[in-house]
Parts: sequence; C-alpha cells; structure tokens
Amino acid sequence: MFHPNVYANGELCLDILQNRWSPTYDVAAILTSIQSLLHDPNPNSPANAESASLYRENRREYVRRVRETVEKSWE
Repeated sequence: MFHPNVYANGELCLDILQNRWSPTYDVAAILTSIQSLLHDPNPNSPANAESASLYRENRREYVRRVRETVEKSWE
C-alpha cells in the first residue's frame, strides 16, 4: 500500500498499536484510529518516506500513485 504510515511489509505506523497500546482499547476504537490514519496520513512520522514526501510536496501526484497502486492490486 502506498501510504506515508504503512511499512513495505503492510504494518501500520500507528502509536496505539505500538508504544501507546492499552488493553482498554476496544475493537471500535482501534478500527476508528486505523480509518482516521488512512484517511488523514501523518507525513511527519513516516513509515514510507517516499510516500510521505510526495504527500507533502505534490498531493495530486500522491493521489495518482495511490489510485495506481489500488488498481494494480485488483489484477
């Protein structure tokens, strides 16, 4: 997935899944956090530097690359 906060192996760079984990989080809270991160990336804490740079500097090209990646995954 071409996203600033997704590592090449598919893992998410999301603090509540790592160093801020708490067993008090329910499934809904985790899914909401993931959805929020995917919709509104944090390019200041990138797992994918290329994607983060493109997101900051050329949003139109970033969106094009995301679409291209998604379309390739459908093949």
